[in-house]
Amino acid sequence: MKNSFSVRLSVAISHHTKLLFICSLLLTACVKNGDVAVNSANNSPATTGAVNDISIGVAFAQTSNVALLGQEGTDGIKIAEKYFNNKGGVNGRPIKLIFQDTGGDEVGAINAFQTLINQNKVVGLIGPTLSQQAFSADPIAERYQVPVVGASNTAKGIPEIGDYIARVSSSVSVVAPYAIKAALQQNPQLKKVAVFYAQNDAFSKSETEIFQKTIKDLKLDIVTIQKFQTTDTDFQTQVSSAINLNPDLVIISGLVVDGGNLVKQLRELGYKGLIVGGNGFNSSHIFAVCRALCEGVIVAQSYSPEYKSEINTVFRQAYLEQYRREPPQISAQAFSALQVFVEALQSLDKKKPIKDLTLPQLRTELNQEILKLTYQTPLGEIAFTPVGDVIQKQFYVARLKTEANGVNGKFDFLNIK
Repeated sequence: MKNSFSVRLSVAISHHTKLLFICSLLLTACVKNGDVAVNSANNSPATTGAVNDISIGVAFAQTSNVALLGQEGTDGIKIAEKYFNNKGGVNGRPIKLIFQDTGGDEVGAINAFQTLINQNKVVGLIGPTLSQQAFSADPIAERYQVPVVGASNTAKGIPEIGDYIARVSSSVSVVAPYAIKAALQQNPQLKKVAVFYAQNDAFSKSETEIFQKTIKDLKLDIVTIQKFQTTDTDFQTQVSSAINLNPDLVIISGLVVDGGNLVKQLRELGYKGLIVGGNGFNSSHIFAVCRALCEGVIVAQSYSPEYKSEINTVFRQAYLEQYRREPPQISAQAFSALQVFVEALQSLDKKKPIKDLTLPQLRTELNQEILKLTYQTPLGEIAFTPVGDVIQKQFYVARLKTEANGVNGKFDFLNIK
């Protein structure tokens, strides 16, 4: 019995070894042919006419206190994936999005980038959600020479991280001043300004610098600067200190949850003046946080659902049908980020078949192509500077307007000169 078992075991091991050897040969052949740039179909395209997916990585926050922003990015990019694949993808090859959760910190973003680059073999990356995360994760993509298009990273210095880093989200230095000018149009007599910012968030720290510079340039007075954490829920000490100085305007640089709760507590403790919210307020989820007390908050934006263009009309309609609300800025930016990848891939494929490129070659040539083109997106016409910063022509300012139920609301766009 023992000898018979040994024979059977030896035969089984032999078969298994042969199978592993054959698989190894097949995998080696795939790598040499550069097929790791796509998810190969089971049958050869040469014999069946099947096409291969082109994988693009998406590193958005799906958990943590940043998940609300990450979800809006996910909503927009999924609409883009369906839209462009229905139009034929990249000259007949479908786009496949591969998602990795960044969470709300730098470690999560780093892990997401590493997985998408080294395990999923994506041709490019969209993300991460926060600028704070981008400063840690983008250098990894730069090291591996993988093109990144940031969809919601607006802090100063992001594109300068490296040659492979670009963004469709306009710099806070361009957008933020519009909100203060809108506040002055509503109250030309305002003079005293209280500034709040999240000191543990790179974007908020970058944005408050712009806000503070604009305040000084406009000859307004900063009466107090109050710091908080994005994880804070109780702002009573900071709010009380600010209210005691009787500011005409409060400016907040934070994220949706902390920023919304800060607005709520400002109103509950009696502040009746104007409030400007930073880019972190550009989310429809803000209404779920401060509810009726959101009314009147002023926010500058890089996107308007009312922008007249064919692609924005399609995007807006698809978003309304699926989510029953107007699309927010981050969803439009995520849509635009994928559009950049698709149109750059289409353009590159017409010059030389991308199926003939190895993965490193495709990543490098795609990165170069991204920076060359002009794109008609839901954000309007955009292009890129040589370092990868977005060039956008039009910006907007909205005032938060809550519905009668005090739960839902919309961004009511102002006519700002």
